[in-house]
Amino acid sequence: MEILAFGVQADEKPLIEKAFEGHHDVRCLSVFLSEDTAPIAAGYEIISTSVNASLDHRVLQTLAAGGTQMIAQRSTGFNNIDLEVAERLGLTVARVSSYSPYSVAEFAWTLAMAVNRRIVRASNRTRDFDFRLDGLMGRDLRGRTVGVLGTGKIGEAFTRIAHGFGMNLLGWDVAENPACVALGMKYVEKDRLLAEADLVSLHVPLLPATRRIIDAAALRTMKDDAILVNSSRGGLVDTDALVTELRAGRFAGVGLDVYEAEAGLFFLDKSLEIVEDDTLARLVTFPNVVVTSHQAYYTEDAVGQIIDTTVQNVLDYTAGRRGENVLVPRTA
Repeated sequence: MEILAFGVQADEKPLIEKAFEGHHDVRCLSVFLSEDTAPIAAGYEIISTSVNASLDHRVLQTLAAGGTQMIAQRSTGFNNIDLEVAERLGLTVARVSSYSPYSVAEFAWTLAMAVNRRIVRASNRTRDFDFRLDGLMGRDLRGRTVGVLGTGKIGEAFTRIAHGFGMNLLGWDVAENPACVALGMKYVEKDRLLAEADLVSLHVPLLPATRRIIDAAALRTMKDDAILVNSSRGGLVDTDALVTELRAGRFAGVGLDVYEAEAGLFFLDKSLEIVEDDTLARLVTFPNVVVTSHQAYYTEDAVGQIIDTTVQNVLDYTAGRRGENVLVPRTA
């Protein structure tokens, strides 16, 4: 059987081909799955998709009509998939329930340190042989307070690094993580966390209850000189409200690896095009903001685990097994 994989990055392609070797053939496409590209999947029983694929009812109907029966998503998040429609159409859907939490946690700290110590600005200056220190002053993190929204595996890994910095630890989640408590984390209400934290990092999944959890009111609750980092999902932050606060001169720094309207932009080369997203265009102009293209997960370790799990999900499907990563089970 040949598997069709959408949204495959150049670095991923040899890893995916090697992982499927001896099991199934795989055809890798760089294009992302969307309403326009869904017809390409006609005749493929199994497809694999990336985190920015669009799997709404129209795409799912096209896939089902073309003979697709199984979707193996190469990500943990699945807010891009209409699971109710997939179930109604008899499509099996699986995801990667977990991979290296350190990849994302370490990158979140990379963003935090980059905006705190003005790394991007400093690097751009030295390329022009401008070695002044004006405007590059950061702050020690030791003794300051970090607020972690979401203390699952990634949040815990982020907290362990914060503990290593010698920071005061505040957490917010639906349930306390004993490992974080053992590190000295104090769980508090969200508003208190936002009001007291010098650095706020987001590690919650995107659900109806968490969509725009950092809205205009939340942003106003934060300290004027706080740092905000989001390496989870773009929809957690009301970006228009964030731009408003930034225009008012608030926040020491903002590091974003995700953006709520990133679909159709991130992972693509838009350098020769006019980007019509005015919010994003304004966001990247602020000197205290660093935006990256959803790359926090992108390490050899994490991507390798994602691919290995995807292969196992496909093998479980072809063997008639229901693996632990199945979101919508096989019906026949």
